[in-house]
Amino acid sequence: MILNVKSGSKTELIDITSRVREAVSSAGVKEGICMVYVPHTTAAVTINENADSSVKRDILMVLNDMVPWKADYRHAEGNSPAHVKSTLVGASELVAVEDGKPVLGTWQGIFFCEFDGPRSRKVHVRFLKGGADG
Repeated sequence: MILNVKSGSKTELIDITSRVREAVSSAGVKEGICMVYVPHTTAAVTINENADSSVKRDILMVLNDMVPWKADYRHAEGNSPAHVKSTLVGASELVAVEDGKPVLGTWQGIFFCEFDGPRSRKVHVRFLKGGADG
C-alpha cells in the first residue's frame, strides 16, 4: 500500500499514525509486522510522541541546529542538509501488529519527516503476516 503525503513546509513532521492504522486494518493483518518505508533521500520516518505538538517542534529545532542550511556543502542541488537529516532519522520503521492494530505506546505516533519541502511524497506500508491467522 502507498500513502500519498503532501508537505507544506521546508522541514515538517507529519503525523501519519491514523493512515498507517487504516492500512493495517484494510490489509486484514491480525498479527505480524508493519514496515513503513520512505523512498526519498530527503525525507524520513520516525516514531515519537504525538500528544504534545511541541515535541515535533523540538525535534526539528535540534535537527536544524545540528545540520544547518548554510554550510560548506558540496552537493550542487543545494539540499545537502535534507540528505543528512534523512540519514540521521532513517528511511523505515518496523511496528508490531497485534489484534489487527499497530502496537504503539500510549504517547507514540508515526511521523513522516519532510526535510526538503514542500513536496508531494510517497510512503510505502508493507506487512509480514505472522501467527496462526496472520
